[in-house]
Amino acid sequence: MSVTIQQPPSTPGSAPEPHPRAEQSFSAIVPVPPLSNTVYVVAAIALALHLAFNGGYGFFRDELYYAACGQRLAWGYVDHAPLAPLLARLTRLLLGDSLRALRFLPALSSFAKVFLAGWMAREMGGRNEAQFLSVLAVMLAPIYLTFDNFFSMNAFEPVFWMASAAIVLRILNGGDQRLWLLFGVVAGFGLQNKHSMLFFGSGLAVGLLLTPARREFTRIWIWLGAAIAFLIFLPNLLWEIHNGWPTIALLHAVIGKKYSTVGPIEFVLQQTLLTDPLAAPIWLAGIWFLLRDRVGRKYAFLAWSYLTVLAEMLYLHGKIYYLAPAYIMLFAAGAVWIELRLLPRTGRWLALAIATPLVIASAIALPLAMPVLPVDVAVKYCRFWDVQDVHVENIPLGDLPQLFGDMHGWPEQAAAVASVYHALTASDQAQAAILAKNYGEASAIDYFGPKLGLPSGISGHNQYGFWGPRGYSGNVVIAIGFTESYLNQSFSDVRAATTISPVHAMPEESNLTIYICRQPKAPLQQLWPKLVWLD
Repeated sequence: MSVTIQQPPSTPGSAPEPHPRAEQSFSAIVPVPPLSNTVYVVAAIALALHLAFNGGYGFFRDELYYAACGQRLAWGYVDHAPLAPLLARLTRLLLGDSLRALRFLPALSSFAKVFLAGWMAREMGGRNEAQFLSVLAVMLAPIYLTFDNFFSMNAFEPVFWMASAAIVLRILNGGDQRLWLLFGVVAGFGLQNKHSMLFFGSGLAVGLLLTPARREFTRIWIWLGAAIAFLIFLPNLLWEIHNGWPTIALLHAVIGKKYSTVGPIEFVLQQTLLTDPLAAPIWLAGIWFLLRDRVGRKYAFLAWSYLTVLAEMLYLHGKIYYLAPAYIMLFAAGAVWIELRLLPRTGRWLALAIATPLVIASAIALPLAMPVLPVDVAVKYCRFWDVQDVHVENIPLGDLPQLFGDMHGWPEQAAAVASVYHALTASDQAQAAILAKNYGEASAIDYFGPKLGLPSGISGHNQYGFWGPRGYSGNVVIAIGFTESYLNQSFSDVRAATTISPVHAMPEESNLTIYICRQPKAPLQQLWPKLVWLD
């Protein structure tokens, strides 16, 4: 891609061309600059990048889980909202069961993120250079490279956050008040994707209240938009109420235990790693622009939204990446500040001077964020950069970071279970249950098992525990992921069948013994409460 950077006038004594909003009151209505073709080009490059490399390694643990939940559609799940399973179900119906098929929508979301960055920069008055810097920073940010390369709620979450923020920008710039209805639709589906949309919604509300934009609360349209969001979210809310708030119970079980927590200073510092330390000055400039610049203050609600969610994450000990969706709008604001305040003094060559190290740093970070290297090379590369120090869960790690380690071992597990299952007599096969310790192992059985002639798996972990033993008696159980001593608590006859240790898998998925269990000490339905666990 080539970017044309026009030089400022060289006539002695000539002043730089003023930015269209540089001398305007931020309460004035100013025409929005056109959207640069560069935005579409960079967004297309982002999409192509993910389509090229999203077939690497194998299915991530959670991808298999969403696919399993997609086969059992509901208005809620213990550990996530219902939209992602629905999208996984639609993807498999329309595109098939391949790894690249399941990852197509996340790749498409990379286009949306980049486009929204450029659109928001334009909405804040940014012209070509601001739009170029904003979209480049978003495309190259390590956290978005990671999010958009495998199927999860996190791939779609920034799109819902930033689309809602972009709609508010348009309204404040003179857009039709009925756009609040569209805001309600976006926010409602954002809640059906991930409950963290509540945090960003609260941030937007605080941001509006702390700025002159609070006048929006005196108008009917914002309340109608809120009503639409609530109605879209209502089925999931009713599911939570009907089932005793399982998601809240899960959060109590994992925060401070499974989830890795860090102090406030480290939390903030690790944000720079997620967005690229060289790009951090851009989004920091964005906060300054929104809070202190006479032009940017019209959009100060964005900065207050970010700071509100940051405070919430620090208080609740959220994972370090929970704030990641918000950096798109800060990149856009920072790029506008650079164009507005720096380029007239330094010349427009500064845009390329900023972009060049970002591209170099991204090339270095790319193999840490996406499966672009052969796995044996990736092991050495990750060890060289010592990325094991940055983790979000308190679990043992293997020779790869958790992101890549959890992409290994699942087909091997299913194949090993199949060999044990088919060695049983026909009468045993007819009543055999496949019991997995965690949802990753159970989901692997469900995803790969049909082609291997296996019945669906059961597990006590999270949503699988909610589904129960599904009518199995427990007279014959093939168990994977458990220790023999644990199984002896529920079965009188526990015998080892085989042991597997897939290469590069996470330690908890290595050196696994598959057991055949008989003579349950009680019917499986009665034993089930002992097997259910949240994590």
